[in-house]
Order: sequence, then structure tokens, then C-alpha cells
Amino acid sequence: MPSPARPAAPAWRLGVDVGGTFTDFVLLNPATGAVRTWKVLTTPADPSLAITEGVGARLNGDAGQAGVSPRDVALAAHATTLVTNAVIERKGAPVAFVTTAGFRDIVFMGREYRYDMQDLFLDFPPPLVARQRIYEVAERIGADGEVLEPLDEAGVRDAARRAAEAGVSAVAVGFLHSYKNPAHEDRAAAILHDALPGVPVSTSSQVSPVIREYERFSTVLANAYVQPLIRPYLTGLDSRLADLGIKAPLLIMLSSGGLAEASDAARFPVRMIESGPAAGVMGAAHLARRRRLPRALAFDMGGTTAKGALIEDARPFITFDFEVARVYRFKRGSGLPIKSPAVDMLEIGAGGGSIARVDALGVLRVGPDSAGAVPGPVCYGRGGCDATVTDADAVLGYLNAAGFAGGAFALDVDGARRAVADQVARPLKLDTARAAWGVHTVVNENMANAVRVHAVERGRDLRGFTLMGFGGCGPVHACRVADILHVDEVLLPFGASVFSALGLLVTPVSFEFVRTYHARLDTLDWDRVNGLLAEMEAQGAALLARAGVDTGAPQVERRCEMRYLGQQREVSVPVPGGRLGLGHARTIRGSFERVYRALYTETVEAVPLEVLDWRVKVSGKALRLKGVRGRGPGTGGRRMTARVVERREIYLPEEKGYRLVPVYSWPDLAPGAAIGGPCCVDSPDTTVVVTPGWRLAVLDGKDLRLTRNRKRGSR
Repeated sequence: MPSPARPAAPAWRLGVDVGGTFTDFVLLNPATGAVRTWKVLTTPADPSLAITEGVGARLNGDAGQAGVSPRDVALAAHATTLVTNAVIERKGAPVAFVTTAGFRDIVFMGREYRYDMQDLFLDFPPPLVARQRIYEVAERIGADGEVLEPLDEAGVRDAARRAAEAGVSAVAVGFLHSYKNPAHEDRAAAILHDALPGVPVSTSSQVSPVIREYERFSTVLANAYVQPLIRPYLTGLDSRLADLGIKAPLLIMLSSGGLAEASDAARFPVRMIESGPAAGVMGAAHLARRRRLPRALAFDMGGTTAKGALIEDARPFITFDFEVARVYRFKRGSGLPIKSPAVDMLEIGAGGGSIARVDALGVLRVGPDSAGAVPGPVCYGRGGCDATVTDADAVLGYLNAAGFAGGAFALDVDGARRAVADQVARPLKLDTARAAWGVHTVVNENMANAVRVHAVERGRDLRGFTLMGFGGCGPVHACRVADILHVDEVLLPFGASVFSALGLLVTPVSFEFVRTYHARLDTLDWDRVNGLLAEMEAQGAALLARAGVDTGAPQVERRCEMRYLGQQREVSVPVPGGRLGLGHARTIRGSFERVYRALYTETVEAVPLEVLDWRVKVSGKALRLKGVRGRGPGTGGRRMTARVVERREIYLPEEKGYRLVPVYSWPDLAPGAAIGGPCCVDSPDTTVVVTPGWRLAVLDGKDLRLTRNRKRGSR
């Protein structure tokens, strides 16, 4: 009698990206390249409701609407903006802070740095802890790690008592020089755990073991502030997915562009602050590698925000010192510092839901506030009353009004037209079409200007870059933004609207570690350096093994943060693999000078170098996709044509009005087809607007490459 057949191993990966307006889902079969995508409106009050609604609707029983059952899912990955929203909107938990006696006001004093020397009335974001809930404890560890004054354990117990009376939900611990010696923080945490059962305790030596107490204290406070919110959210989401039949491990996108287990993310939620935006950038880096693009600009425009990130050699820039909750968006120093690795990107309030208004001076403003998912733009027909970018795009004819969001609902174009007329056209004394074009233009200029500043600050000229447009609104605005930036090539991935969710599924599981060892490069103790690096690599390998994900041979990336002696800020420099010695000092100096010259043009030969921090990133195997099966026929060496599915009137300023243009269906386009603008290409969840002077070519996998006619050069 033949033995019963074994059930097939789970073959699919599920990616879920929660945005401000829509929650995006992608199912991917890595073996075949098959993909399923869909969207639901985000539920801001509890984002997990939209996730379970979307999963339950498409994956139920033996084979849901997606043709996949829950037991077929081998891995679930999630990106969310919940952490950054909690910090920006001040919706975290009441937190206490235990610190070294005499340093109670460090988080209020900050760097004593004026981010605008001309403004006599500067605003700074207040710390995440009230001053009356900061408790000083006698202890002191020196800069060399030696104990100068023992920890006052009775003082820690008294702080625990006062914290309990204040009703705090979390405690942060930050002592002076704990990055050198964490013994006092570890002991204080143990006492607090015993005295406050069930209250999470975060220590700066675990969250961010680096020099500079203000940045370290700010980071551990942010971790404690959001932990009571994030831990139950992740635990509840994991449980809800299990109830739906998905038994796969839940992985979370980190700000650094890696995935980690939900349990690790719950311990260090501050590392999730840029979770959502990082997913899209990692997807763009994967696509840049597949398309062999040396330089790319990831341009992600969703319903609430727009993000931009530079990618070189298929790798995004990484920063180890960024800010959240800035008082002024483009003013470094006006936000709360976070010392944690993150994809280096800009983010502005410029999305489809960004609200347009005419200010008291008669100037048209767009964003940063957004209509979000509830009530949303006026054209959604869900109670929104403010004119938005999406309303303007609907008036201009750029959107597929009958099949918006995969046919989830039809757009109320008449309502959008009334909102734009009342709130923009009438105050500016313009007709409705020109007012809508003004909204479209202003948001494009806002995004392009922010991207340009971001690139210049990193010593990069965007000419020669390829703009990768994705997000629900990215393909609508990509050509016009590229015109402003003088970028001649645009690449739009198939499934652009849910591309960030796909980015989750091509990102490896990874863990990142940092240790401070501050010394001049020419006097380093190389045995100590090798010991620190080996310790971090072993810790990363152990965490990968514990994750239980098929990661293959771990990939190790080593970096250090260096500066000229006496400088205030550092740059991140790659460190060679293997055992290091005196002979590597020249190699490391050469790497520093290349990075420094790219940023500041000149180097200073006579000044010694010093190293502050050493970093190690340990990653599993990244998924490499060559394309998606069944997206269309091959060319067979023939020139392919594209079938026009309809014609639609769109507004073209070049012709001072509307023009009837051909509309194509993105899913039906065959690789090899070429189309000249102006035209539109509709997909179930976005529209590509090909403007005059641009030409579109369909690549394998149905990605679209748009090239600009340089002779035309119009903006």
C-alpha cells in the first residue's frame, strides 16, 4: 500500500505594508515568481484590523480569492509607521527616566545648538518624558569604564516607588558612560524589573551603546515611550494571523532595511521608526541590482507622504544619526535625535491626501497635513471635504475614475471638481483646471526641491540618476518630477502601488550591532578592535540561527564612524573583512578620504584621524527575483505593439488645456512594446502619466522604462 503523499511545503511569502491611507498586500512565490497583490483602506485607530481584514478576505479556507490558502504561507513580513506616528503625534506611553545624579536636565539642554542662528524664537520638540518623572540616582562610571562611585541601589528602589506612584507604563535607564561599562544600568534594570512587575525597562547600553549622552538618552527614551504600544500590537497581530491559519513566523522591517523577528522588534521598537519607508527603498535597491543601475533615486509617493532615497551600486545610503518630530522639516537639529541605523532618506508631507489651500497672503500651499484614509480626499466619497492632490489629479483626468484602487470604488470626480473650485480656484481667481494644475505643480516642486537638497547634502548630482517611481501616486507624478530634476530616465516597477510590500519579501533577515571604542587611528589597539568585531559577528550569527529562517551563509558588513581629530561629527567608513592589524590603517584611511571627499570635496592630510564607533551588520540570504511568471508574452525577436483600451481627456499645460490621449492597460502590455507620450497607462491600483517629450518601453517582467527627449527638455 503506497504511503500517503506528504503535504506540499509552504511556498508563498506574504508582505504587508501599512501606509497612512492604504494597507498593501503582496503574495510572492519565490520558486515561480508568481505574485498576487491587493489593497484595503488603512484603519488608523488599529492598523491590525485592516491587516486581518485584507488577509481574511483573500486567504481563507483551502484557497481564497488569491488562490492561496493560509497554510501555504511560509513567511509573513510587515512594515508599519506606527512607531514614528506615535512619537510625532505624542501618543506613546507615560514613561519614567532614571539617570545619573546631576544629569536630570540633559534631555532638556540637548546639544545647546541653534539650528537657525537668525531666529530669536526657536522652537524645539520637548523630550518624551516629563521633568517630574526623571529620577536621579547616585552612581558614576568614568569615561574609561572604571567605577568611580558605586550604584545607590536604595536610590533605584526609591525611583521605582515614585514611578509606580506616577502610574508610568515604561521606564528608561540612562547612566553616564554606560556604553563603556553597562554594569550599573544592568543592575538598575534588574531592580526595576523586580519592583515594577510587568513594566518594560529599557537601558541605553542595550538600545544604543554609543558615546554622547544626549543622543543616547533621547534614543532610549523613544524606545521606552513606544514599547507599551508596540509590544501588544505585534503580539496581537501575530496571534490574529495565527487564528487566520498563518503559522509562518512574523518578521518586521527595521529602519536599517533589514528584517527581524517580531519578538526582537518588540524589545527595541525604536529600530522600527523608519520601518515603512525602508521597505520601499530596499525594494528599489533590489530592482537597481536586477536592472544593473549604478545610480538610482527611489521616489515613493503614497497617500500621505513622499519619500526619496539615493541608491548607489544597488545599496541605499545608511545613516546612524537621524531625527524625528522635527519642528522644521528641513532644519537639522530641530528634532529628537535617534542613534540607531536607518536608511538615509527624506520624507515630506506630499502625498495623494495632502490638503491644498490658499493662505492669507494668497499663496497656494499643499500639505503637509493630509486627509489620510479617514475621511480621505473628496473624490473618495467618504465624507472628505478638503481639496487634496488626489482630487486635483482626478480633475486633471490623470486617474482611472471608474477603476480606482482595483475597482474598490469609483471616484467622485464632480465632487473633486467642486472642492478644487471652491477652495483653490475661486481664491486665486483661476478656472478649475488651472487651479488643479497649480496643486499638481506645487506638490511636484515641493518633492523635487526636497530631493535636490537631500542629494546636495550628500555630495551628489542627480543628473545621470534613474528615478524609480512607486507608491500609489509615484507613477502619476514621476515624469514631471524628473523634468524638474533634469533626470532623463524613469523606471516604474510593475505593481508600483504595492512595491514597498514587495520590498519586504526581497529583504534579508539581519541584525546590526555597535560598540564604542574611541581612539586615534594610528594608536588603535587592534586586538581590542578584532575582539569587538568578532563578538558582534558571533552575536549576529546566533540571532540568525535562532530566527529559524533559511538564511544561507551569513553576510557580514563592517563599518566604523570616523572624523578628523577635533571635529564634531563623523562619517561612516567601510572596514575590511578578516583579522585587522596595523597594515589596515592605511586602507581604512583611504576609505575615509574617499567618503569625506565625496561629501566635502577636500581632505586634510596633516590632521590625524580618530574612530568613535564600530558597527557590524549580519544578514541572511537575500531573495533574488528575475521577474514574475506569466506577466506577458516574450517578444520572440519581433517588435511588439500595444493595444489602446480607451481614450481619456487629460490636462496638458503644453497645450493650455485638455487633450484626448490613448490609454493602455499595464497588465496587458507585452515586453518589447514602445509608446510615445502623451498617454496614460492604467493598472488596477495606479496610473502612469506619460507626458509630452517622454517615451515608454516595456521591459521583461512588465517594468516600464521612460526616457526623456533631451532636445525637448521642457519642464
